[in-house]
Amino acid sequence: METPPRFTLSASVLDAPDARELAAFYRELLGWRVRADEPDWVMLAPPEGGPGLSFQTEPRFVRPRWPSAPDAQQMMVHLDIEVDDLPAAVARATALGATAAEFQPQDDVRVLLDPAGHPFCLFVRTTDSGG
Repeated sequence: METPPRFTLSASVLDAPDARELAAFYRELLGWRVRADEPDWVMLAPPEGGPGLSFQTEPRFVRPRWPSAPDAQQMMVHLDIEVDDLPAAVARATALGATAAEFQPQDDVRVLLDPAGHPFCLFVRTTDSGG
């Protein structure tokens, strides 16, 4: 039997009107280092290793809508970010340029929108949260 090729997730990529601007937001939020910086492409790497987060400039970027609505750009992916202090994390994210989404589906999770409009969730892990 033939051995299947190895697959390793290296990064998730978010499109944005300005890759560098959105990368700067997440670099400050997550405290990650810049691994690659080109005019329309930036890659961030976590200090402990593992998959990174990349950003590419997309001139035709359409801001996603949260929650989804008919005839509007859907959210195709979102980031779940574990924090140790939810109110402090929300305050930090909003100070860096995020906005709280109007619709909050859970009491123990906060949905925010990054400067390009991508939804992301902040949560504190509990014994019963899958994260």
